[in-house]
Amino acid sequence: MFAGPIRFVAYEEDLVASVIDTALKCYAREGRLPLLGSDFNDFLLYCPMVGPEALSAWNAIGSLGARNFTLCRKPEEKKVVKEGEGEGDGRSNSINGARKGGSLKAWINKSFNLKVSSH
Repeated sequence: MFAGPIRFVAYEEDLVASVIDTALKCYAREGRLPLLGSDFNDFLLYCPMVGPEALSAWNAIGSLGARNFTLCRKPEEKKVVKEGEGEGDGRSNSINGARKGGSLKAWINKSFNLKVSSH
C-alpha cells in the first residue's frame, strides 16, 4: 500500500488539466485508497505557496514557478429544493453542498489527502 504524496515530472508547458489527469492515473495505478475516479473535471489543483485560489485548468503548470501542488475534489454544488420537496419538511439534504451530519473539517481532511509535485 502506498502512502504520502504522489510524485512525477511535468513539463512547465503542460496544462493544469493534464497534470490533474496524470495525478489521478498515477493514484489509481498505485492502487491507493479511497478511490477517486478518473474525471479531471471533478478536481481542482491548488498551489499553497501562491495563494488560496484554484489554478485554471487551461493554464500552463509552470506559469507560477512552483513545484508542489495540492489536488482537491471539487465541492458538491449547492442543492436548491423548492418548498414542498425534500424529506417532507421542505428542507434539503444538504447545506451549502455539505452532507447532513458532515463537517467542514472532515471535508478538508478528505480533500487534501493528495499532493502532486511538478518539476
